[in-house]
Amino acid sequence: MVNWARMYDCHGDVDRVPELLARVEREDDAGAWDELGYRLVLERDVVFPASFAALPRLVRLASRSARARGLAGAILRCAAGGHGCDDLLAGCADAIAEFRELLDQHLRSRPGDYFTTFLSLLAAEEQYHWSAVLGDFSDDFYQVTCPHCAVEVTIAIGDHGRYSAIRDWHLGDVDRRGLRPASPESLSGIGRRMHETALRDGEAVLADGIAHLFGHAECPCCASVFSIADEYASAHRPVM
Repeated sequence: MVNWARMYDCHGDVDRVPELLARVEREDDAGAWDELGYRLVLERDVVFPASFAALPRLVRLASRSARARGLAGAILRCAAGGHGCDDLLAGCADAIAEFRELLDQHLRSRPGDYFTTFLSLLAAEEQYHWSAVLGDFSDDFYQVTCPHCAVEVTIAIGDHGRYSAIRDWHLGDVDRRGLRPASPESLSGIGRRMHETALRDGEAVLADGIAHLFGHAECPCCASVFSIADEYASAHRPVM
């Protein structure tokens, strides 16, 4: 049982969230959903004890409610932050496991909210880094540091091309070098998991972007070749 007297939301209230949850459990109340959203996830970035206390109830609604699925996913995508609620998050393990299965099934239906669901699934699998930074590869740029000469390299993966370059304030991306995408058989770990899921669901652009992100780039300055994903993750992975 949840002791709601200790589960404050972004306003410091301890009684409003359970009341709102009861309302959306009775009917699809748009006003209640909107209020739950801003009470449980502040600025799409910060969560609170009430957020994790509400998570199991949101997961129970998620199979029939897009609002519940979206809010539960938003909470999980913030789970790597400094919320001080690690014990509450750990207590949601069964609900998160259930949510993982639900999200994966939803992806198989090729929904309109595919990419957001994809990010939520990454968070449910504790891949918080990639859940936070992965783009849809329509216009994505990743800044990495060359591990050999320490120059800052811009990685472009999207409609503007797939290349490494040095970004110049006046000239834009100069000295471009084409990226070297990973072959499907060379992928491993989360890169392989993401790529296989995107391919399974017919998301060709996403799969191709992931292959490039988990491939290699040539440094325009020293011509050394390095793993894009490894360098980006090591510099930007959140502190848990």
